[in-house]
Amino acid sequence: MTKPSEKRYEMVVGLETHVELKTRTKAFCGCENRYGAPPNTLVCPVCLGLPGTLPVLNRRAMELAALAGFALNCRVNPVSSFDRKNFFYPDLPKAYQITQFFHPLCEAGFVEIPVKEGVKRIGITRIHVEEDAGKLLHDRPGVTAIDLNRCGVPLIEIVTEPDFRAPEEASAYLKKLRAILSAAGVSDCRMNEGSLRCDVNLSLRRPGQPMGIRTEMKNLNSFQSVERAIRAEYARQAAILDAGGAVLQETLRFDQRTGKTIVMRRKESTGDYRYFPEPDLPPVALPAEELERLRASLPMLPDEKCALFQQKYGLSRKAAELLTEEAWLAAYYEQAAVHARSCTALANLLLGEVFAQLTLREPPGTERNETSLPIPPDRLAALSNLLSEGRVNSSTGKKILAVLFDEDVEPEAYAREHGLFLLTDESVLRQAAAQALQENPALTEGYLRGKLTVEKALMGKAMALTGGRADPEVLSRLVHEALTALAAFQK
Repeated sequence: MTKPSEKRYEMVVGLETHVELKTRTKAFCGCENRYGAPPNTLVCPVCLGLPGTLPVLNRRAMELAALAGFALNCRVNPVSSFDRKNFFYPDLPKAYQITQFFHPLCEAGFVEIPVKEGVKRIGITRIHVEEDAGKLLHDRPGVTAIDLNRCGVPLIEIVTEPDFRAPEEASAYLKKLRAILSAAGVSDCRMNEGSLRCDVNLSLRRPGQPMGIRTEMKNLNSFQSVERAIRAEYARQAAILDAGGAVLQETLRFDQRTGKTIVMRRKESTGDYRYFPEPDLPPVALPAEELERLRASLPMLPDEKCALFQQKYGLSRKAAELLTEEAWLAAYYEQAAVHARSCTALANLLLGEVFAQLTLREPPGTERNETSLPIPPDRLAALSNLLSEGRVNSSTGKKILAVLFDEDVEPEAYAREHGLFLLTDESVLRQAAAQALQENPALTEGYLRGKLTVEKALMGKAMALTGGRADPEVLSRLVHEALTALAAFQK
């Protein structure tokens, strides 16, 4: 039964997405930008915020940010500038963050997402460049440690308009955003490593009324978490409003274990951050010719590649969308398709049994990337060819696929060595059909008494006698012929 609040309140959601840029070094120093190093080993006086240090802008970070702007249909401003955002937190040694507030690099863009009604356009207010903070570690009981390796890593913050009205829209947007930015080479967008994180701003209102007081949920790092957090915060705010209370402007976190949002602190206002122009960095100019060069360097983006996959490979829209959702997967399919005799069969194999195998082998929640699939593209295409040409059946194909995950073998050679090719010799299969009837007299007698459904069971028995290698169409015909002949003889 629908709760009254679910009819009375409309959710209004905007997203702020932080995306770490794929640079070699950090935003304002020469420290390596690399995930996974031992804590506090990729630091220097600049990113540690020691007195007397000065930032030096990483030009490549600005170029990647501009690429993101073009990929997201933004206006990329030829001149932008940096500002100081003042706040204290243990993982921010300087007690301020270098960011862009007054004059951001990119503005007024959009992303189109699929919805039930077709396509919905989500407005992008701005994209600004800033530095990341460190990370608090809570891996020891009663101890909070700080890893400052992430301090100074260049990132962009992508701020949307409050255009979302459902949790599914938010996750669809994030999937599309990740696909676009990874295809553009802006970021690896690995949510499990924190290179793409999302803050959710949510308020409720009665339909047609002004927006209510919003709350902010911080650092959500999976599509599922975003959807769950939105639903949980909707329920919390609706309960407050139903009870006649007032929603407060607060910052929250989402507890994955309980599925509830928890208040962390009162939400700061813009004035609390005391923004002012960064005195140690001059305005950044990107000349028109440089911007045009960056725009021209953009590779094919997911929507265009999806259309290409449908046209070039004859794929359904759904299959093409799934294959182009991530840049590494699209690239893998393209490499494999060069060797495939049926591109649709290859797509079905990759999206079906291959992904099923990955799911069985990976820990829950694993985020896939270009290192996830150990099978060379040409080897997967070779297996797809064996299946599409009817040389092996689906059961045998699964066996070979499992081997390919663990061993460097050529599918055809492996099938030949282990006698896995489909049996089509009618003399051999006729013998298997006859043996199945002979060894299963109860089933055979049942057929002769008019129980025709047992034919399928006898087919299974005959298939087992061939080790599952028989051509099912040929074997089915021969089993039927044997039963028909026996029935005629009995008459």
